Amino acid sequence: MQVNVLEAKTEFSKLIRLLETKRETSITVARNGKPVVIMTLYPETPTSNRIGIAKGKFSDPENFDSYDDEIAELFTGGSL
Repeated sequence: MQVNVLEAKTEFSKLIRLLETKRETSITVARNGKPVVIMTLYPETPTSNRIGIAKGKFSDPENFDSYDDEIAELFTGGSL
């Protein structure tokens, strides 16, 4: 499908709807009969569930907080 710039400006929402509903795969916008832009639907990228992705793969040691004072001294020269 090819439209001129004026038609693209006035019918922009309609053109997007044509792409979204897959009635058109691309729309060419022309100026003075010469194609200058091709509009296509932006490809969807699959999203993954990143939160909780490592659930069950790691475990905290029982003495996790036992080194807090030692670490604080390494960084700040004193305890928390």
